Amino acid sequence: MKKITNRNLHRDFAYFYVGLLIAFSFSGIILNHRRDWYPMDYTYESKQVNIILPEDVTAVDDVYLKEATLDWKVENEFDSFRLNDNSLRIHFKDNVIADIDPSTGSGVLEYKKRTPLIGDTMFLHKSTNKAWIWYSDIFGAGMILIAITGMLIPLGKNGFKTRGWKLALAGLIFPLIFLFLLA
Repeated sequence: MKKITNRNLHRDFAYFYVGLLIAFSFSGIILNHRRDWYPMDYTYESKQVNIILPEDVTAVDDVYLKEATLDWKVENEFDSFRLNDNSLRIHFKDNVIADIDPSTGSGVLEYKKRTPLIGDTMFLHKSTNKAWIWYSDIFGAGMILIAITGMLIPLGKNGFKTRGWKLALAGLIFPLIFLFLLA
C-alpha cells in the first residue's frame, strides 16, 4: 500500500475534481459578465405584443394577466409576473417571457432555450438543489484540502516557508482589497 503524502492527496483530489473545477471556473467567469452576455438561455423567437393595462397598474394580478394575454396565443401556461416602477415582466412556463412597458402596454414576448453546455454549467453554478449544495460543500472542502496540501508539497528554496507564503499573501490581498475597498 502506498504511503499517504501531501503530494498524493493533492494530486488525487485535483484529479477527482478537475471536471467541476473547470465547469465552476468557466461558469463563474460567465456569471461575472452576465450583464454583457448571458448565455444561460438564448432567444430563439420573439414578437411584439401589446396589452391593455388598468390606469392603476398596481391593480394588476395573476387573474388579470391570464385573461389579458389570451390574444397573444401563447401555448405555454401563465406562471407569474413581476411589476417594477417602469417594467412589467410576465413569465410563462418553459422559459417564455414578456417584457412590457407599463406606460404604453407594448413590449416583446420572447421564447428562450438554455444554451447547451454553457447554460448547463451555469445551472450547476446557481443550483439550489439540496443534494447539489451538499456536493458543492464537499467540493469546497476538497478545494481547501488541495490548497493546503499544495502549500506543503514543495520544499527548499521554492517552498512555502521561503517563497510560497509571499505569493499566498499577495493572492489574499487582492480579494480583500475588492471586498473592503471596491465593493
